[in-house]
Amino acid sequence: MKFQQLIESSRAGYELLIASASSLKSPFLLGVRLYWGWQMFVAGSAHLSDVPAMVERFQEWGVPFPTFNVYLSGLTEIVCGLLLLIGFASRLITIPLIVNFCVAYLTASREVLLNVFNDPDAFVSDAAFLFLLASLIVFIFGPGALSVDAIIKKLSGGSRQRERKLIVTASPLRVQSSVGSLP
Repeated sequence: MKFQQLIESSRAGYELLIASASSLKSPFLLGVRLYWGWQMFVAGSAHLSDVPAMVERFQEWGVPFPTFNVYLSGLTEIVCGLLLLIGFASRLITIPLIVNFCVAYLTASREVLLNVFNDPDAFVSDAAFLFLLASLIVFIFGPGALSVDAIIKKLSGGSRQRERKLIVTASPLRVQSSVGSLP
């Protein structure tokens, strides 16, 4: 009998731990968005504050069309950084950010990227890493409940069930749901 009580107490404690940790998701995502959205805005502004110097750096890195790409990268970081900060169109705007920071690795940090397994510390210490990581976190987990996206979803009557149906319907693999097979 005591063993069963221990199991039940352990289960209740674990469920409390999960509920407590889950309650930190939105504040964590808010912190990621506020900090990294602002940092992206600042970095993009720096790109555009001295375009000739940045064009020279892009040329050194072998970036094609350096002048165009300085403006593209700078504006992407400014606009998407501000949208990330407020949590508007969050998953959508992380796509150009992810591309931007992957290009940064492929050009400015090419040696670091090529040696990722030989020198992983250099890879994670690169300036692009945390920007890329923050973008991936928001892309995968969304902006959280403390965002413009969440407000719009709430006002438009969005629900998890409808999201699940869209995902299953769009999936090439038909997934069995708890209420039966979806078309």
